[in-house]
Amino acid sequence: MKTRVGIAGTGFTGTGMAVAIQGQPDLEVSAVFTRSEVSSRVDHPFQSLLTHSLTAVLDCSDVIVECTGDVLHATTVIDAGLRAGLPVVTMDAEVQVTTGSYFSGKGLLSEAEGDQPGCLAALKEDAVQMGFQPIVYGNIKGFLNHAPTEQDMQYYAKKQGISMNMVVSFTDGTKLQMEQALVANGLGATIVAEGLTGLKVMAVGEAVESLAALADGAGEAISDYVLSATSPPGVFLVAAHSQYAEQRQALANFKMGSGPNYLLLRNYHLCHLEATKTIRRIVRGGGALLDNGATPRISVAAIAKRPLEPGDRILKGIGSFDVRGIAVKIAARPEHCPIGLIQNATVARHVEVGQMLSMDDVVLPDSLALEAWRSVRTRVLSGTMADGL
Repeated sequence: MKTRVGIAGTGFTGTGMAVAIQGQPDLEVSAVFTRSEVSSRVDHPFQSLLTHSLTAVLDCSDVIVECTGDVLHATTVIDAGLRAGLPVVTMDAEVQVTTGSYFSGKGLLSEAEGDQPGCLAALKEDAVQMGFQPIVYGNIKGFLNHAPTEQDMQYYAKKQGISMNMVVSFTDGTKLQMEQALVANGLGATIVAEGLTGLKVMAVGEAVESLAALADGAGEAISDYVLSATSPPGVFLVAAHSQYAEQRQALANFKMGSGPNYLLLRNYHLCHLEATKTIRRIVRGGGALLDNGATPRISVAAIAKRPLEPGDRILKGIGSFDVRGIAVKIAARPEHCPIGLIQNATVARHVEVGQMLSMDDVVLPDSLALEAWRSVRTRVLSGTMADGL
C-alpha cells in the first residue's frame, strides 16, 4: 500500500516535489494545498489534486510535506499537521529557523534531505558511522550580492523559472544564512561571526585549515560557508577522525590527505528529488533527520538594505529589496527582529542602511508565527540566564 503524501505549496519546489513523489512505487500524492486560484493553475501537473482546504489534505494523507516558502503560512500548516497527529517534513529552512523550535515535543517535524541543511545532516550521519568527528559544517556559495538590482533579479527569475523572492534571497545571502543557522541549531554547532565568515577561495580544500582553526578557537563545531565560483554547488564537512593514529596511513592511501583535518565533500544537492528519502525515513520509523532544536542559539536577523522610514510597508522581508538576513546569536542580540517574521509589516521608526532591525523598529501583524517566536525567545533567554551566560 502506498504512503499518501499531502503537499503544501505549488511553487517551484512544491510542484517539483509532486512530480518526484508521484513517480515513486511506494509513494503517492494525496492532495496539494494551495492558496492560488485552482482554475487558473493549468501549469500544475496535478491540477485535479489542488485544494484550498487544509483539512481535506490532512484527512487523506499519511505525511505532510511543507514547502510554501512563507513562514507565517507554513507555521499554521505545520501546527495543523502536528495537531492531526501526522508527521510533517519541510523543505523550508526559513520556517524551521523562525518558528520550528516552537513545535519541539509536539510531534515529528523534520527538514528534508535535498536542501543544504538536510544534506549536511545526512553527510554527518555517514561520517560519524565511519569514525569521523565533524568540526565544520560547510555550505558552498558561488556568488553573493547583498544589494542586487530589481532589473537583474527580474531577469534571473524569468530565466530560472522561480519566483522573484527566491532569486533575491539566494542572491543577497538570506537563504544561505537561514540554512546555516538551521545547521548550527540542529547539529549542535555555533557561528564565529555575525553573518558568518564566508572565506573566499578557489577550491573548497583551500579553506580546510582556516575553518578548522576557527572551530578550534570556538571550542566547538561551527557552521559556516565558503564563497567559491569554481566549486560545485554542494556541502562539505571538515572532520577529525577518532582513530587518526591508527587510520592515518589508510586515509592517506584513500587520497584524503595527511590529516588531522579531513575534507568530506558532497558535490551536489538535488532539492525535491532527494526529499523522498526523508519521507521514507519518517514512514519507516527512522525519526527526524534534522530540526531546529528545542532551545536554538542562532537566529537570522533583518538588516536594512535601504533607509527605512516610519510608515513604510514591507510586504515580505525574505527576498525583498528592503531587508536581508544575517545569522546572529540570540543571546547576543535578544531584541533583533527575525527576518522570517517580517510580512505585511509597517516600519515604526527610522532605520539606517546596514542597521539591524529590532522588534521595536517594525509593527508585525498578529500571527501564530509571532506567538511562536516570542515563546521560543523566552525559553532561550531563560535558559541562557540560568546558565549564567
